[in-house]
Amino acid sequence: MKNPVSFLRSVALLEAISYLALLFIAMPLKYALGMPLAVKIVGAVHGGLFVVFGFALLRVLMTTNWPFSRAVLVFIASLLPLVPFFIDRRMRAWASESPQTPA
Repeated sequence: MKNPVSFLRSVALLEAISYLALLFIAMPLKYALGMPLAVKIVGAVHGGLFVVFGFALLRVLMTTNWPFSRAVLVFIASLLPLVPFFIDRRMRAWASESPQTPA
């Protein structure tokens, strides 16, 4: 993807899905069925996606003219389980505002 905001949006949605999987699938498997491996695997995937999300957000800040407050809003949204899905519409609009980066 040439647009850094579009990439951020994709990573944010993947990270949000992994967060929900961690909370509502892996954690119950660990505590209800005694399967701690589920949390290790899903937690590692979620952690990796969160790091990629952080770098993607930093890239957006460095390559676009986003205000810092918008980046803070997106970061806080990533910490709450369902909020990234609600903020996605705004991010789609922000992606259309942002310039394309050269390949």
